[in-house]
Amino acid sequence: MPTDLRRPARTYTIRQLCLEFKCTPRALRFYEDKGLLNPARDGMNRVYSYKDRGRLVLILRGKRVGLSLAEIGEILDLYDADESGAQQAARSLRKFRERIVALEQQKRDIDEAIRELQRGIEAMEKRLTETRPDLLPRAADYDQVLRRQLDGAEA
Repeated sequence: MPTDLRRPARTYTIRQLCLEFKCTPRALRFYEDKGLLNPARDGMNRVYSYKDRGRLVLILRGKRVGLSLAEIGEILDLYDADESGAQQAARSLRKFRERIVALEQQKRDIDEAIRELQRGIEAMEKRLTETRPDLLPRAADYDQVLRRQLDGAEA
């Protein structure tokens, strides 16, 4: 019995991919318009292959780490040009390192902005304590605001 080593001929509907990856049909059509996905057609229906699914995984990962769609497209195009993946890996490595540098700078900027806001809060609380303590928010009010934010983030 010969063994078939090819990929399975599994296909996916737009609905299946949307459910699996928690994205919208509009997003998939957008990626298609940008040339990042190229599903086959069965009449008016899109039929996604295992390769399209794999490309979607890479698109969503790239977006999650802040790569532009153009950068993601470059990486995907390299896979099509060289199925060994060597060129794609080299380009991805460079892009990922560049992205880490940018994210580390953003983190420093955010940390500095938080420190600046904390200094401002301390100065305003001190001033209000001396001039109008009745205008200071109560700890319970602040706690409620934080709880609402955390509840919203968890939803």
